[in-house]
Amino acid sequence: MRNNEFFEKNKLRLYLQMKATINDVAKQAGVSIKTVSRVMNNEPSVRQPTREKVMAVVEELNYQPNLAARNLAGTKSFSVAFIYDNPNAYYVIDMQNGILSACKKQGFELLIHPCDAKADNLLDEITQMVKHSRIAGLVLTPPFSEQPDFVQQMIDLDIEVVRIVSGDIAPDEIAPCIMVNDHAAAHSITQHLIDLGHKTIGFIAGEAEHRSTVERLRGYKQALADNAITLDESLIINGEYSFESGVNGAKDLLSRAEKPSAIFSCNDEIAAGALFASRLMGMSIPEQLSITGFENSPFSRQTWPTLTTADQPNQKIAEDAANLLIARSRKQKVNQETQLYTPKLVVRDSTAAAP
Repeated sequence: MRNNEFFEKNKLRLYLQMKATINDVAKQAGVSIKTVSRVMNNEPSVRQPTREKVMAVVEELNYQPNLAARNLAGTKSFSVAFIYDNPNAYYVIDMQNGILSACKKQGFELLIHPCDAKADNLLDEITQMVKHSRIAGLVLTPPFSEQPDFVQQMIDLDIEVVRIVSGDIAPDEIAPCIMVNDHAAAHSITQHLIDLGHKTIGFIAGEAEHRSTVERLRGYKQALADNAITLDESLIINGEYSFESGVNGAKDLLSRAEKPSAIFSCNDEIAAGALFASRLMGMSIPEQLSITGFENSPFSRQTWPTLTTADQPNQKIAEDAANLLIARSRKQKVNQETQLYTPKLVVRDSTAAAP
């Protein structure tokens, strides 16, 4: 009953907030409608105190621009597209939330378009989507962001493109990049295991076409070499970024006469699968076997024991990519067109001293 009374008292105020118009914002902020429009379009001609005053009213009234009308009214587009083909649901959700956060703050809409990166008609599909949706640009994640020919074809459609790419140096100058230093993070994880006394360390990989797999494997190998540990190629298991791949990879590694004392999993889903399989085979974690993941997804905190991993702030990475894309679509000056993130080691309960 109390909730109903609260709703009745606030219904009119909530309704007005939901229905707030640009006129309402201008009146309450004490500025012209044109000034509100300039603020919402993030035009540089507005003084910062005025911008802050208008945005405070926008937030208070929950004002939402009619983006469809804006797109139809002029030549500028106010939509950002995110296309993806990634088996990791947590990764996709983080990317969507990060891009959406940037779009909301800057008055843009987000168009989400899942697709099959291996489809024969992929280019036609995306071309039609771009033309019909009148988007300002694309945020590309792997595997699309790591295919130069595909990236160039998108740019040829006369739209802005920002890529999220694994590595520490941009692969080319075709389009701006948000780089993720998987190599350094993988080196840190492997070094952590070596410092615990592990010398026989298995590696369960993700898909070979993802550059993150290549970079994480390279970091693993580099850490072994830096510590004068001979690389055993048989300990490297080709797989996919999935729970099932972790199960199968761990079963393979733990069925051998000389079992590894630790397993580096290329992401947290793989690690969760490896943990599951290890338990089925009677292994005690971490007393008999240490297992690590990568990305610090919810998987890493929901398993028992919780997973040692690398914290990759995917939502922040996606938000930065979208902000960079929007700035470029508005022809604004950008201080840095290549940004670098290095995932940080997070030590939890799934790793311990070698038996």
